Amino acid sequence: MAVRQLTAETINRIAAGEVVERPASVVKELVENAIDAGAREIEIVTAGSGLSLIRVTDDGSGMDAGDLVLAVERHATSKLRDEDLFNITTLGFRGEALPSIGSIAHLEIRTRQSAAGHGIGIVVDRGRKEDVRPAALNPGTIVEVRDLFSATPARLKFMKSERAENLAISEMVKRLAMANPEIGFSLTTGERMGLRLPACAPGPEGLLARLGRIMGREFMADALALDGTREGVRLHGFVGLPTLNRPDAGLQFLFVNGRPVRDRLLLGALRGAYGDLVPKGRHPLVALFVELDARHVDVNVHPAKAEVRFRDAGAVRSLLVGGIREVLERAGHRSSAEGGARMLDVLARRNEMSAPQQSWSPPSRPSYSAGFAESVQAPLAGLAVEPSAPVAHDMAPPVSNEAESADHPLGAARAQLHGTYIVAETNDGIVIVDQHAAHERLVLERMKAMLANGGVKRQGLLIPEIVDLDTDEAAALAEAADQLGELGLALEQFGTNAVLVRETPALLGQCDVAALVKDLAREVLTEGTTGLLEARLDAILGTISCHGSVRAGRRLTGPEMNALLREMEATPRAGQCNHGRPTYVSLSRADIERLFGRR
Repeated sequence: MAVRQLTAETINRIAAGEVVERPASVVKELVENAIDAGAREIEIVTAGSGLSLIRVTDDGSGMDAGDLVLAVERHATSKLRDEDLFNITTLGFRGEALPSIGSIAHLEIRTRQSAAGHGIGIVVDRGRKEDVRPAALNPGTIVEVRDLFSATPARLKFMKSERAENLAISEMVKRLAMANPEIGFSLTTGERMGLRLPACAPGPEGLLARLGRIMGREFMADALALDGTREGVRLHGFVGLPTLNRPDAGLQFLFVNGRPVRDRLLLGALRGAYGDLVPKGRHPLVALFVELDARHVDVNVHPAKAEVRFRDAGAVRSLLVGGIREVLERAGHRSSAEGGARMLDVLARRNEMSAPQQSWSPPSRPSYSAGFAESVQAPLAGLAVEPSAPVAHDMAPPVSNEAESADHPLGAARAQLHGTYIVAETNDGIVIVDQHAAHERLVLERMKAMLANGGVKRQGLLIPEIVDLDTDEAAALAEAADQLGELGLALEQFGTNAVLVRETPALLGQCDVAALVKDLAREVLTEGTTGLLEARLDAILGTISCHGSVRAGRRLTGPEMNALLREMEATPRAGQCNHGRPTYVSLSRADIERLFGRR
């Protein structure tokens, strides 16, 4: 078969297959052109999920007749010179979008510069270009795309439902709007106004306002500001508290030099930064912006520019991980306000569904001596871990109001419920603490600090304990013995299906050694021993600290409860346990008044 030169029309349609995957791709290209043109207001209108109509109107700089003709030619662009390929500062630069769109749809462009007396327009109908003609419009540009993929009907078979395509368009506009808060955006889908985002003031406050409109008020309430620079790379934006999370990564937004990306390096760094602070299978909410010299990042590695390649990927990853961890540590014990809001919602629904009130009389209960809180111990150091004992009553005797001032972030302990929850009074409401989850995090942070300062202190067992395991588990623990020794657990293989434990971390007190070893065996066997200490440090320490924490069902004294609260306030990341769940929820006085219909 003879080799033939493809026609320009065929070449454009092939190129369109890479540039234009779906209607959202067209919206992206046209909106990016408007942003590059200096627009302050951008309006997007679609019909038929973008297949029937996509119209983008902007108030940017517009084009003259010569530029308009070249704009619909392949590889013609005002944004790039030959020597600038590695110094790209605009969103568009290839000069492929408009001719590619014009080859597979009906494309009409009308434009007017501010100094021109009238506008001009051009039509490209499925690859056939018409002459430039006069047009009436305000300064700026209007681009209309009709009958998308009409020249390549096979592509229509791969389109998703109208709802899915509309959602993809909306998500694309939101990402571009987040990267450009100083520009106003509106999106109309069919007859419905889908999105209206007024322009925001420059600066972090304006950015957070834009993010709140897109990511929700919960994110605004629980967002932590981040801004830092290292080795010429700036990282800024907002990250959510770990206790504010979702079952999917739909509210994780990453931008590089103003360009929305889904970069594996950045997403991996994000997961590493949050580590064990978020429950398995859950995802934090973030909006982060990386800015660096355009010569140090390649944005030309993906047809849709959705991925980038950094010259020094390690520096970028280090900045992202370090920056996020620093702001999370500064947040200290703070937990998401969403927990209290969820509690209000559940209680409100339960009250609506409750049966008619029945008469009630308080159950008889024993009297308690006034000297209940006599056992005063050092903050948490004396909080010995004991085997769970049955709790005689659902609520511990109340703590004296004079015992501790409520003038603390987490207030003063007033009662213990079900041997599990500490109820504390603050100056503006109450805090309910899960004592096991909270102490679990405190023990973990102590162990991390010890490990960083030379190793975890050990305590020898008077009688070494033999723990029976299956053969694979025993072998895996024996292989990891040296690494586990650094974490305070000294053990050795004892036969083929058991290990002998000689020492345990001193922080654990009188823990259940057999249960601890069996849990660690499952952890090690599942993850393997290669690089165990480095790669699985948080998980291994988390398993150990779980066995060293105060158990649910353990009765605490007033001083013990207050000691726990004070250490939570002084410990980074105390707002979530080792599994990422919140350690406490808070209700303001106003929240409580709403529950009782006072507000």
